[in-house]
Amino acid sequence: MSLQYFGLHSISGSLVVLDHVKGAQFDEMARIVLDDGTERTGRVAMLEGDKAVLQIFEGTHGLSLNNTRTQFTGRPMEIPLSADLLGRVFTGAGRPADGLGEVMPEKFGDINGLPLNPVSRQYPRNYIETGISSIDCLMTLIRGQKLPIFSGTGLSHNKLAVQIVQQARIAKDDNAEFAVVFAAMGIQNDVADYFRRSFAESGVLQNVVMFLNLANDPIVERIITPRCALTAAEYLAYEKHMHILVVMTDMTAYAEALREFSSSKGEIPGRKGFPGYLYSDLASMYERAGIIEGVEGSVTQLPILTMPNDDITHPVPDLTGYITEGQIVLERGLEQSGVYPPIAVLPSLSRLMKDGIGEGYTRGDHAAVANQLFASYAQVQDARSLASVIGEEELSALDRQYLEFGKYFESCFLSQGFNENRSMEETLDLGWTLLSLLPKSALDRVDDQMLSAHYDPAAAAALKERMAKNG
Repeated sequence: MSLQYFGLHSISGSLVVLDHVKGAQFDEMARIVLDDGTERTGRVAMLEGDKAVLQIFEGTHGLSLNNTRTQFTGRPMEIPLSADLLGRVFTGAGRPADGLGEVMPEKFGDINGLPLNPVSRQYPRNYIETGISSIDCLMTLIRGQKLPIFSGTGLSHNKLAVQIVQQARIAKDDNAEFAVVFAAMGIQNDVADYFRRSFAESGVLQNVVMFLNLANDPIVERIITPRCALTAAEYLAYEKHMHILVVMTDMTAYAEALREFSSSKGEIPGRKGFPGYLYSDLASMYERAGIIEGVEGSVTQLPILTMPNDDITHPVPDLTGYITEGQIVLERGLEQSGVYPPIAVLPSLSRLMKDGIGEGYTRGDHAAVANQLFASYAQVQDARSLASVIGEEELSALDRQYLEFGKYFESCFLSQGFNENRSMEETLDLGWTLLSLLPKSALDRVDDQMLSAHYDPAAAAALKERMAKNG
């Protein structure tokens, strides 16, 4: 027999409180029916004695203390799962938003997921190619990795997200299928239209599952959007044996919704008002990336977050950096100088890169050329700092060569067109061409054999000539 509770104890924002509740469980779903037959959905957010606090997904407008009947379902929030998810667009709560009707489910999945036994995890190997030179060469995205993008308000992270979704692929000799799960949280209507239109016009939408939470949607929905996306990704990866890339933007909007919800529950705030459990909450999602031993398929995460005031020590990027395996940092100065994508090389890294590149994965010289590009670009920053003090004319010949290398590195390697999709071979060859602008004696991160095979001053001269013609 199912109990129904008539009326409410209190209403506060998107929360309602029921009194004298028996047997309810945390995260359990509930149906709220109004006098006129309108039905809403709630989720148990807190239990205190015989009181239950429910999040109402559709908002609490129209509710009063005596016009509702509440029935608990005995189950957590679940979304329908099947291979038909591909090519579909859903709201942040997993409801169809493309007019194509409901998904015919093969099963229902708990959006909270199930923790993976660490012993069953397989170490991430191999890579996902994005077609973007700075990422593929210098901070390679490894399958099963979680590699966040740290951006700032107004930077081109949405454009970068679209380009990655359009261009991402796995190695051609791998017979496994590849797909993208895309989750957007707290975005404006025009940004949502931009994402949908871009994926449709480029022809990749049929290989993408989209979850869109708009800025005017309830914050409750924003909190469950990434969990719905990850549940779909886990199903496609571990049961349909696909390699899944999950792109989530903007995780700062998620964290701010969590802060607002925590405040409405009266919880004691932590740093900058965020709840004290922000770290464990983020970890509960980020740790859903990975590979299960013996299962063909993987979940790779590329969360995007905007740093308030470009502050990398803000709690959201700070805690994200502790949980994830590296970061890709976007720089405002590069964007203002016309570089796209404006990826700051020196503070960016991929901690798992070394185990998914090289012979058998990308190319034998990949690690060497990446290390040398990092080292040479660091010398560029030193030379620029020195030039700002004593003037460029007073620099040594080598320092002036570093300045020239830095100019071509930013304009030819970091910067590439939105529709420019570079293969790994093209990226590594371009890296060697740029390194050939420097004397051999300055290239101390590669061995002599590799240097003699790839060092090509003629290619460097041709690059300079081509760039001079193009202005």
